[in-house]
Amino acid sequence: MEEFAAAPQVNRTRAIERPLLGLTILLVEDSRFFSDAVRLMSIRSGARLRRADCILSARKHIQIYRPDVVLIDIGLPDGSGEDLIAEIAKTPNAPPTIAMSGGAEGREAAVAAGASIFLQKPFFDMASFQQTILSTMPESSGVAGFKPRVAGDVVSPDAESLREDLDHIQELLREAVPAKDKECVRYCAQFLSSVARVSDDTDLIAVGIVLNTQLNTNGPWAKSCQQVLALLDDRLAA
Repeated sequence: MEEFAAAPQVNRTRAIERPLLGLTILLVEDSRFFSDAVRLMSIRSGARLRRADCILSARKHIQIYRPDVVLIDIGLPDGSGEDLIAEIAKTPNAPPTIAMSGGAEGREAAVAAGASIFLQKPFFDMASFQQTILSTMPESSGVAGFKPRVAGDVVSPDAESLREDLDHIQELLREAVPAKDKECVRYCAQFLSSVARVSDDTDLIAVGIVLNTQLNTNGPWAKSCQQVLALLDDRLAA
């Protein structure tokens, strides 16, 4: 779990280019690459961002702090983001939750679990991010009707964060394949597909689709893992 410093507190109505000033966002996301994009959008918008990379970490955070809104990735290493959304929705004075996924297939389940909004990753546009966060705020907050005036600005996450994600997937796969740990491989396939979409890597997207298909049809997924590992070697060596 990480905390990123926000800009100094000032009158929100004067923050023309920082309409999220004073808000605290909890991001529950396992990808450092995409987290870096949300970090940049949050800080430039005036918000404080805290990050949890799994459900357990998110629970600990919520027990201590009171985020104004929670962004939750559907695929997490220790469970489904939908379960966390449902858990938060049952708590008193629950903050609004925004579900995120690299594909649209989890939209209905996330909304049914209690998510206010479903976003398909990636999203790097500042104005859209700001308006999405503000749209979840209650009228009593005084920010729900505030319109962002930053248009057309996009963020570029750090390439080193992408490298960390790819290195993490590689490490997990190298341990999971010999152990025939199909559940770990399934998580890696989901994580790989998400990172590939965010980084717009068409080759990784393609092998991720093949690996997911093999896992779902009891095909030769170990062979597909070797293809993934070969591509990851190329990316990390570049």
